[in-house]
Amino acid sequence: MSKTQQILDQLNYIPSEGINPASEQIDLMSTRDALQCINQQDSLVASAVAKAIPQITLAVDAAVVCLKQGGRLIYIGAGTSGRLGILDAVECRPTFSVPDNIIVGIIAGGEMALISAVEGAEDDIDAAQRDLDNIQFNNKDMLVGIAASGRTPYVIGALNYAVSINAITACVVCNPNAPLIEIADIGICANVGPEVLTGSTRMKSGTAQKLILNMISTASMIKLGKTYKNLMVDVNATNEKLVARAIHIVMQATDCDQQTAVDALSIAKSNAKLAILKVLTNSDITTCENLLKSNDGFLRRALDAG
Repeated sequence: MSKTQQILDQLNYIPSEGINPASEQIDLMSTRDALQCINQQDSLVASAVAKAIPQITLAVDAAVVCLKQGGRLIYIGAGTSGRLGILDAVECRPTFSVPDNIIVGIIAGGEMALISAVEGAEDDIDAAQRDLDNIQFNNKDMLVGIAASGRTPYVIGALNYAVSINAITACVVCNPNAPLIEIADIGICANVGPEVLTGSTRMKSGTAQKLILNMISTASMIKLGKTYKNLMVDVNATNEKLVARAIHIVMQATDCDQQTAVDALSIAKSNAKLAILKVLTNSDITTCENLLKSNDGFLRRALDAG
């Protein structure tokens, strides 16, 4: 059997490749009706993701253990899936002040694939190991393979390699029959059904993947003490907007006025978490630093201890 025939046979079992009755006549619809159709289908995504929360929970708990032990959270994928992994990884840096190499996104075909298609990259099953070796991937790290169909050769190669060195693995797919589910330690599947445009997994499938990656990274950071209540107290104030946000966060957390927040942030060298602790405890900055350090960076614990 030819490779093309094998793929054709596989497509029969992938939900995103099925015809969606709701959009079968979308080329005849008015603009408004077409948009309403897309929107109605998008509304199904959150419920599909909700069904996967037990598996997402396992992934978050595994990621937290990994990160606490000095490992990294690595996303890997091709095309839209790879771009979404990189997007989530990059956004963690300013939001939670994590170093660049703690949450990492890898895409088949390298950086060029972020802005244009790299022909054949997703089919190169051996390239994934080379890409992982380039970042010194090891068994302290956790690998999350992202692929809507769950059958992308590049991602399969990545997970097989991770399994071979005893690294923890998870996958984010939208196909309950995905081969990746059989490989990964934790299989996360959001079965969003047929796409509005048959096979266009940048739509519902991509939205589901984005939601799940948001959940994994955000919940992991919460569990690592990167928030206080629902405030981003570890925000990295690297531009004017984030400087203003840090001031606002200190004001929200302490109910202080703007000048008090600005003064506290100045003393705390723009560290919002430290500034909040100083305002709420009225302690000197060295005492606040020691309190945070002795409580693993958890602001609530530091406040209770202070």
